[in-house]
Amino acid sequence: MQVPAQFAYEKAGSVDEVIALLRKHGPESLIVAGGHSLIPMMKLRLAEPSTLIDINGLAELDYIRVEGDEVRFGAMTRHGGVLESAVVREHFPILTDAERLIADPIVRNRGTVGGSLCQADPSEDLSAAFSALRASVVIRSADGERVVPVREFHHGPYETAVAHGELLVEVRVPISPGTGSAYHKVERRAGDWAVVSAGAVLTLDGDTVTEVGIGLSAVGAAHFVAPEAEDALRGGPVSDDAFAEAGRIAAAHSNPSADQRGPVDYKRHLVAELTARTLHRAAARARGQEA
Repeated sequence: MQVPAQFAYEKAGSVDEVIALLRKHGPESLIVAGGHSLIPMMKLRLAEPSTLIDINGLAELDYIRVEGDEVRFGAMTRHGGVLESAVVREHFPILTDAERLIADPIVRNRGTVGGSLCQADPSEDLSAAFSALRASVVIRSADGERVVPVREFHHGPYETAVAHGELLVEVRVPISPGTGSAYHKVERRAGDWAVVSAGAVLTLDGDTVTEVGIGLSAVGAAHFVAPEAEDALRGGPVSDDAFAEAGRIAAAHSNPSADQRGPVDYKRHLVAELTARTLHRAAARARGQEA
């Protein structure tokens, strides 16, 4: 039987209370939101918090709203809320695509946007999608707030820019006219972690790519992105050859590991194919040719 180590439990009612509890209980305390990643790690004794701080009561962090030229997501927004959001479908279909592929309804009804980003699992879908979108996160502490680009947020597997005593409270995504996006994932079975996944965000001016974001998951891509492939596309034409070349560049610069999900060559092949596929779909959406 898998049984967590002994721990104390606190339930927070506000962001300020979370920060105060983190300070009170010290660096061995951890935050639990949806819990679908942390609780299994606790059962395996891979995580042994002295105190678990439950933030499920923080309704103030459960929202999706448009403010100016960006959409803001509260960190406690559930995956199901993102999937059902008309605002998200209108502006960021990459997120709708990704949310359809995350686990199962039970996980999507409990798991949160902030929890997914802070878990920093190398195979996490939203990390790749938000990185492709060039999102930023807001981190709050007793000293105030700071804004960190998502592409600088993940320091490595299971490591982020959130220090002890801090809480991720919001994700901000810029709205760009003339932009389309898409996400594809290969998995061994429905709801599984990705073998490889790729997301693309394209901003077009006629037949020219003016800006591009490519997110990759499960293949060792630093910060979940493929900057070399982005550079190859930016300022160039929308074409089959350009997208195929971007896929080859993304594959060459990925760093997958051989495991039970497949060998390295197979995963690199998937990177090339999925990158090109998402770019094609993102371009079609940018032109209003596909929902």
